[in-house]
Amino acid sequence: MKHYLPAGSTGARPYTVEVTPETAGWTYSALRVLELDGSHTFDTGAYETLVLPLSGSCRVACDGETFELQGRRDVFSRVTDFAYVPRDASVTVTGRGRFALPAARCENRLSARYGPAEDVPVELRGAGQASRQVNNFCTPEAFEADKLIACEVITPGGNWSSYPPHKHDEDRPGESVLEEIYYFEVRGGPAAMAYQRVYGTADRPIDVLEEVRAGDTVLIPHGWHGPSMAVPGYDLYYLNVMGGPSPERAWLICDDPAHAWVRGTWVGRETDPRLPLTSTTERET
Repeated sequence: MKHYLPAGSTGARPYTVEVTPETAGWTYSALRVLELDGSHTFDTGAYETLVLPLSGSCRVACDGETFELQGRRDVFSRVTDFAYVPRDASVTVTGRGRFALPAARCENRLSARYGPAEDVPVELRGAGQASRQVNNFCTPEAFEADKLIACEVITPGGNWSSYPPHKHDEDRPGESVLEEIYYFEVRGGPAAMAYQRVYGTADRPIDVLEEVRAGDTVLIPHGWHGPSMAVPGYDLYYLNVMGGPSPERAWLICDDPAHAWVRGTWVGRETDPRLPLTSTTERET
């Protein structure tokens, strides 16, 4: 399996990114990024799917329902609204912009629904240079789905996120099995960069340390992942897409014991004052 997928290395028009369980070598998690100026219709098949504006706005039609997504200028401008569309559905997206389609293979068919930006829980996690913003738009506590878990993480330049390194690849108390996709955007033009680390164990090795730029993707089938490093001067965004076999839809993680102590250093420290980096009120224009 290739774990690092540079921008433009996957997908065919109108998709700039296309990760399926078949191409990833796993079972559940999937992601496409749709570039649109007009209308596009797709079938969800066995996958529950979200339509998440990265830039621009659109109309989503599915199962006799129509959702108007106001969207956003870009991922650093605001928290966005989104639409959930179920498995075994035909979906038409009409608009202009770039739209992420995170998905997970699932068993149950839920109803198509609208997710208002104003209902998205925004969490400021960590402290000091480990501060980051998490937009929990499709986490288990925030939005109902069958298997899919998705969130956005925004990290100010110079900070580290996905830290301490953690994993979710064993079915045991306190940990769930989740395949994960990281999709990156970096603010600051074509030269803007960040770094992503993934590493494994002797029994299940994996070794990724990549410079990532806007449009790049990293696949995490197992192993410790983090830190995600935003270099000074460039703010980092990534979309996390997860799905797995556990009966309970839950994000249960285990920190790398070698680095878990870092969480204790956050007690009493302030969150980076630059956070939150995005608004929940500014609309795409």
